[in-house]
Amino acid sequence: MDSIFVYFNPETASEGSGPLQGLKIAIQPNISVSGWPTDAGSNALINFKALEDATLVNRLRQAGALISGLTRMSEFGFGLAGSRAGEAVRGGAADAELVLDLIGESRLAAQRAVVCGFKPSYGLISRYGLIGLIPSMENCGVLSRSLKNIREMVKIIAGPDERDFSLPDEKPLEFSPQKVNQKKTTVGVITETKSGLQSDQETVFHAAIDELTESGFRVKEMSFPDFSLFLLVHKIVGSVEASSCAGRYDSVRYGHRVPGAKNWNEMYLASREEAFGLLVKSYLLQGAFFQFQRYDAYENACRIRARLLADMQRLMSQVDFLMLPAANEILTDKAASLADTYAQFSSTVFANVTGQPVLYLPSASGSAQFGFQLVGPRLSDARLFALGEHLLNLRQGGKS
Repeated sequence: MDSIFVYFNPETASEGSGPLQGLKIAIQPNISVSGWPTDAGSNALINFKALEDATLVNRLRQAGALISGLTRMSEFGFGLAGSRAGEAVRGGAADAELVLDLIGESRLAAQRAVVCGFKPSYGLISRYGLIGLIPSMENCGVLSRSLKNIREMVKIIAGPDERDFSLPDEKPLEFSPQKVNQKKTTVGVITETKSGLQSDQETVFHAAIDELTESGFRVKEMSFPDFSLFLLVHKIVGSVEASSCAGRYDSVRYGHRVPGAKNWNEMYLASREEAFGLLVKSYLLQGAFFQFQRYDAYENACRIRARLLADMQRLMSQVDFLMLPAANEILTDKAASLADTYAQFSSTVFANVTGQPVLYLPSASGSAQFGFQLVGPRLSDARLFALGEHLLNLRQGGKS
């Protein structure tokens, strides 16, 4: 347990009462809990403790959940190298875990732990009290063995928050259980997402497609020729946002500070040099390059992002959901370069660019090697839960 948690909450009683009574939830140290260490896995925030609870923590506690501790995370949640996301759920130390999803971390952590993982629609859950890195693309994902737990948690933490001005003014979603008529449900499979799959993953993915077909779903093969551009857009736009976002870490009030500096500017430069790990530092330098040297490339990436969003909306208008593979390799704790990190998340990053909800389900065989992603239009989160619960019920021999 010590290797999973960087801070463990000794409390055993829930603070409130409600639908999540007694549910043990692990979180990462980039989600604010008053008085708890909140360093987001970075020296840039070392020794910082949150001054108040994040909105989602407050809502979970009021619903009766117990925040059981802080799990080890990668620096600012970017990638999964060094992260223990998912292990608290897999090992039974927690019933669920909140994991920041910047490029697909909550989904691939779920794959690694052989549990369910969910990335909500962008703008559905308040980011107040969350230490992020890519404001327009990050979401707080949820992992659990039980899809019902995930649905009930999202139901509690979703909705308007007057303290988060980035949330759009939209009608709250209804998360009550829904029925799925598979004979009237079409699931699209994007041809381009299957290229590059390892033979064993391709076998598992096609088995999942066959599972849908045999259950009565209509499966439609579709083409998205520019799907690979999602990766390029995220690399450029995401790094620029990260570079700008990380400018706040100046080592004045908290974080690592180099001793012996002659003036503030020298202290700032020297401290920032040592504050970030190699992966995040590479990302920030890339963002600064596009921000100050090749701003035209950043503008082009933003235009391409708008086009990809329109293309995805047209694609989604032809089907109810999409099915995609997740990672094409098993992730390790070894440090990864920026290029390697993006390569690992090449099948997940699209949803962070588009803001769509994604549900990860393990394969029917329970293999850690590869489940699949189910994707819906933005704000179709409740329908996505219904589809996932329907599929899991069919696996268990339930009637459609």
